[in-house]
Amino acid sequence: MFAYYFNLALRSFRRDKALTMLMVLAIALGIGACMTTLTVFHVLSGDPIPSKSSRLFYVQLDAAAMQGYEPGDEPQEQVTRLDAETLLREKRGDRQAMMTGGSVVVTPDREGVVPFNAGARFTSADFFPMFDVPMLYGRGWSANEDEARARVAVISSALNERVFGGGDSVGKQLRLDQGDFTVVGVVGDWRPVPRFYDMNSDRYGKLEDVFVPFQTAVAMKMDRSGSMDCWGSSNGDEMGLGAPCVWIQYWVELADPSRVSEYRNYLANYSDQQRAAGRFERPTNVRLRSVMEWLEFKRVVPNDVVMQLWLGLGFLLVCLVNTVGLLLAKFLRRGSEIGVRRALGASRQAIFSQCLVEAGTVGLVGGILGLGLSLLGLWAVRQQPASYAELAHLDLGMLVFTFVLAIAASVLAGLLPAWRAMQVTPAIQLKSQ
Repeated sequence: MFAYYFNLALRSFRRDKALTMLMVLAIALGIGACMTTLTVFHVLSGDPIPSKSSRLFYVQLDAAAMQGYEPGDEPQEQVTRLDAETLLREKRGDRQAMMTGGSVVVTPDREGVVPFNAGARFTSADFFPMFDVPMLYGRGWSANEDEARARVAVISSALNERVFGGGDSVGKQLRLDQGDFTVVGVVGDWRPVPRFYDMNSDRYGKLEDVFVPFQTAVAMKMDRSGSMDCWGSSNGDEMGLGAPCVWIQYWVELADPSRVSEYRNYLANYSDQQRAAGRFERPTNVRLRSVMEWLEFKRVVPNDVVMQLWLGLGFLLVCLVNTVGLLLAKFLRRGSEIGVRRALGASRQAIFSQCLVEAGTVGLVGGILGLGLSLLGLWAVRQQPASYAELAHLDLGMLVFTFVLAIAASVLAGLLPAWRAMQVTPAIQLKSQ
């Protein structure tokens, strides 16, 4: 039966070529604009670490002075060095990592390659297993190497290619700033989107090129980057152990909900102890957010992308309204034909079904053309200077969704015209003939 209706639809399209092309173009433009913006939004708002996002939590403590305090305020988004090192030392989580961004000068021992600056991350040993960082070669460093302030480094595959020409560089020496470091690992293909572990830097930027133990970086006074908030005198050493400054991100891995509750109570008790000791002045105010909760709190998707998504959806709606009008004109113009078919025994359901098949066929063709427009739109997005632009691509899931959306939208647009068409009265149409 579907083949019969489809054949009738093709005959109808041949009779009304101009009107059919207008409907196809309306659907294609709406789908192209909508899918371009929806794909970008999908890429930027996805789960960056789906296998563990429900087990990783971002820690917030409120260590600031009472000046400017208002009840109900959010605690500071980063922690002090003293708090981070204390939490790390007490090891109440399954895994925990403290970190901050930085930069180093890489001096290659390779002819023709001049020294250059590279993005760095100063962190602790659990960073690599906690975030499931894949290793192309070697390993991350150990907790003992953390404590010993060992001069070891994990590097990205891009830096490995640039400095060592690729291959297994584990055990080789790499000069960073004024010190020689031993390469213990090379990171494989890893680029979480967004870069959830540090929302104070480029949220959609590429992976850092160098990872160094936090204590080693502090001891060597390597340049750090990112935000810092101080509320008292640090005697010129904002990175000092007792400095009243927050500048460190702290993550913890907790295996099950009961552990989450225990750790939240631990943070509250720790805050109480620090206030009793005179360090914390504000009332206990802690937060423990999972990865997706943290991204939602930070409103990670850029405002312009959200605005473009709403504009794309609005444009699709306008195109659907136009398609409804075109289908209505097309079906009602064929009133005499429908009346004859009804007089010859065709049921209202048959007329309704045929009209929906025609609308769905328009959507299928419009979806194919809209897919091409979506690919063109994504290519245009990738030419933009924003750091997230290069991430815009249409995966298999979005490809299937494009066709489903196109057909569903056209069928939806065809409901009213099909319903009007099946109301045609045979006697009136035959009398007019």
